[in-house]
Amino acid sequence: MAPTYSNLSIIVLITVLLVVMSSCAGWVNAAEDPAAAILIRVDPSGKGDYVKIQDAIDAVPSNNKDNVFILVKPGVYKEKIVVPADKPLITISGSKANAVIITWNDSGNIFESSTFSVLASDFVARYLTIQNTYGAGAKAVALRVSGDRAAFLGCRILSYQDTLLDDTGRHYYSNCYIEGAVDFICGNAASLFEKCHLHSLSEGDASITAQRRESPSEETGFTFLNCKITGVKTALLGRAWGPYSRVVFAFTYMSDVILPQGWDDWGDSSNQRSVFYREYKCYGPGANSKHRVEWSQELSGKEAEPFLTKYMIGGNTWIRSLPTRFKKASTAPKSNKNH
Repeated sequence: MAPTYSNLSIIVLITVLLVVMSSCAGWVNAAEDPAAAILIRVDPSGKGDYVKIQDAIDAVPSNNKDNVFILVKPGVYKEKIVVPADKPLITISGSKANAVIITWNDSGNIFESSTFSVLASDFVARYLTIQNTYGAGAKAVALRVSGDRAAFLGCRILSYQDTLLDDTGRHYYSNCYIEGAVDFICGNAASLFEKCHLHSLSEGDASITAQRRESPSEETGFTFLNCKITGVKTALLGRAWGPYSRVVFAFTYMSDVILPQGWDDWGDSSNQRSVFYREYKCYGPGANSKHRVEWSQELSGKEAEPFLTKYMIGGNTWIRSLPTRFKKASTAPKSNKNH
């Protein structure tokens, strides 16, 4: 069961959109006015600017310098979406995650099978369901994040194998529900997962994480803070995709889905000397460290400090708030209502 999120901020936002739309034209430079944004509406009924999310993204100019807020009305969007690298500063927002469903069915190459690919920097997603319905048997990514400074708030991310390819860059996930079985959070980003619900579909010893840090000089790794882990049977916390794989769980509830040993070296005992697998004040039946592998450790309070705030990813400087003012583009977007 996915967690329930408060929609008060989105309700306030929609009210603002309906009542206080600015009459001024022109793109709003993000550096000059970070609280303002260009509004683009996606509505499958044809009452918005576009009926497809990808068309709204395509309407944003290359080398974009403006905050763009794409408001997505409820519906099922059967789309394979890409946010290109030359289109930063985009927010895509629904009103609640289970009302806006972005879905595709693909498998194969981990970088190409994703339903939703974020290649741009300074991206925000709010209240979206992103899913790959392929199922078991192959790599089938729901969300690929390869841009820097990306935030996902109140989203549902669903697949089976390699659900979330948290590839590269600094990322923040808050109040998200992430579901899968095999290595379903994988990659080599520097990411903070805060108050997220991880649900394992593993029937045996598949791992929740497969972090790929390959050298001690890389400032990457996954931190799970105040999260919750549930599942259908049994699973491991993580396995070493890279020899310096780094994963920390802090203040996290672990159900009995977590196997006592906790971690796996991916069949290479040399990884045991270099991985960084740590836990701090986790609780629940799966958090018992008595039978953990000897090469994982419990952090001390001092050791845990760097992992307990957004400062670890610099998020205090780049995680964007909701815009408070909206303007239309100087050139109105071409509608695809009849497509």
